[in-house]
Parts: sequence; structure tokens; C-alpha cells
Amino acid sequence: MTAHLDPGAGPPDEYVEAEIHRLLTEDPAVAEQGITVVRTERGLTLYGEVESAHRRDEILRRVAGRFPDLPITSDIGVIRTQAPTEIEQLP
Repeated sequence: MTAHLDPGAGPPDEYVEAEIHRLLTEDPAVAEQGITVVRTERGLTLYGEVESAHRRDEILRRVAGRFPDLPITSDIGVIRTQAPTEIEQLP
């Protein structure tokens, strides 16, 4: 996990989770529905998988820009989006 903001600020308001989720799904530049927002003792953690590190960074940039004082931790993985390079052999 990667901490992105001050972890000592305390837990966020319960409505912030929904607002972040709405930001990620309704922003046409992001339009990401596969991210889960979970409230923790120290702030919020974003979970999910995206197709590139650039997309993950953009999601974190937008959330941090909208909520600059909120402690955000990222657990967003990057998945492979290219076609396989070898043939799968089935028994």
C-alpha cells in the first residue's frame, strides 16, 4: 500500500466515501466503477484494479485534489491489458 496524505488527520466523514465513489464514476475523464472506497481508522483506502499505472495515478491525483486534507491510501493494482503472447495449451 502507498500512503498519499497525512495519516494523523483522523477518520473522515462517512459521506466522503460516497462522494469519492461518485467522483470516480461520474467524471468523464476517469469513469471508473471498479474502485472500492473503504473507511479505516486512519482515513480511506482505495481498492481495485486498473489497466495502467497512469490511470491509477490519475485516480489518486483527482481524489487528492478534491479532498486535499483527507488521508488516502492506495491498494489499486495494475492488470495486464495486452493480448497474450503465447498459446495456452489445454490438456
